[in-house]
Amino acid sequence: MPTATKKRITINDIAAMAGTSKTTVSFYLNGKTGRMSEDTQERIKAAIAKTGYEPSPIARGMNAKRTQLLGVIIGDITNTFSNQIVKGVEGVAAKAGYRVLVSSSNHSRTDERAYIDRLLAVGVDGFIVQPTAQFKEISKVIEDAGKQLVFFDSKFYDFASNWVKTDNYEATSRAVGECERRGYRRFLLVAAPPQLLSSRIERTSGFVDALEAAEMGFTQFEIENDEVDVEKLREFLRANIDGTTPTLVFAPNCWALPDVYVAMREFYPLMPTHVGLLGFDNTEWAGVASPSVSVVTQPAFEEGAEACRILLDLIQNKGDVNPHQVLDCHVQWGATTM
Repeated sequence: MPTATKKRITINDIAAMAGTSKTTVSFYLNGKTGRMSEDTQERIKAAIAKTGYEPSPIARGMNAKRTQLLGVIIGDITNTFSNQIVKGVEGVAAKAGYRVLVSSSNHSRTDERAYIDRLLAVGVDGFIVQPTAQFKEISKVIEDAGKQLVFFDSKFYDFASNWVKTDNYEATSRAVGECERRGYRRFLLVAAPPQLLSSRIERTSGFVDALEAAEMGFTQFEIENDEVDVEKLREFLRANIDGTTPTLVFAPNCWALPDVYVAMREFYPLMPTHVGLLGFDNTEWAGVASPSVSVVTQPAFEEGAEACRILLDLIQNKGDVNPHQVLDCHVQWGATTM
């Protein structure tokens, strides 16, 4: 026999059990009990306790003009950076009585706009967004709806917007400069095109500028369609690593680093003196891999938490939190670099 579906208790059911109107129950749920008799309040309270009724946050939000929901749109839900961002957001949101709705745009402007429209329809109180390059036009839709917006990993770092970021450029420049000082004399960049995200632009610029300051050049392998062709990369590495000139491979895209690491397997015996590898994030395995991988690490959890603090401060119109924040990265040195 099919399993019976448990009937969802509604505000109408509570009103019927308490012998009062739906409007009176709504007033009770929203704390508007000033003109309500103690007897009526007790009947409603007893009905709620008996049924375990929990009001829909959206339904309550329609009355309170807030849903206690936050919309988060990230570029790619599959990578660790995004996961940590979301965890940071959720931790702060939960403490403030908010819930988070997460969407992944896959860096598609079309998907991004569709998710914005759906989240606005639900009635989220504000947005935390990792935007595509064309987001400025879409942001006007959010502004026109009267919703607050905070960026992370964004091109739109100006004082007319609200944002939190990490020092990708400075951290990359420092790490690559340190590798040059440790003795690497040939440099290979294995990266996706930087145009899509500000973090890519900043890391590439930090790499290039550090080498220019040291009067060094580099050779690049471009990752196409955000997917590493491991065999093609192996051919590139074999053509550019001679086993005698100390050569550093820099992989700034965190999602690509595991594939780059696999492609370099035949060069592990040459690490770190003749061949080096420097990547980004992936701290959950970089330290236990053999050889362990040197990575620049972003405080992604803290970045998500700060983005949420900024957004909640804006929603509540307090002005207590700086809406422009830069967080420091650090380097976790491993056995793949000197």
